[in-house]
Amino acid sequence: MFTELPSWLLTQTAAHAHRLVAEGLGAAGARGYHFRALTALDREGPASQADLGRRSGIHLSDLVATLNELSEGGYVERTPDPSDRRRNVITITPPGRRHLRRLEKQLARVQDDLLAPLSPDERAQLTTLLTRLLTHHGAHN
Repeated sequence: MFTELPSWLLTQTAAHAHRLVAEGLGAAGARGYHFRALTALDREGPASQADLGRRSGIHLSDLVATLNELSEGGYVERTPDPSDRRRNVITITPPGRRHLRRLEKQLARVQDDLLAPLSPDERAQLTTLLTRLLTHHGAHN
């Protein structure tokens, strides 16, 4: 039966996970792109828009809107690149770091909800197996 196929199970679980994440981030006034951009800036430091797009895996057309939203919230700053005034450097602000910490806590709650039926060891094993699949198929960033 198709409901026993791993691909079907992954697709159904991914759709449910996507809904939970979107709802969780929405409750915190954010979207997935906000989390990805802020995380990339927090972990790897300031970046041009092009570099940030590569780091976060956000397409440039989506990144511009995301940065506009984050800038309006005071979570990032755009400043001219001293080495090339045609480019902007994007930097996370202190309020952006606080917002990111709130989003991380919200996503931890979402993970707990999604993975509730699994023990801590099973959660770790699932993460390892999914990482292996993504790495094998070249989709892991």
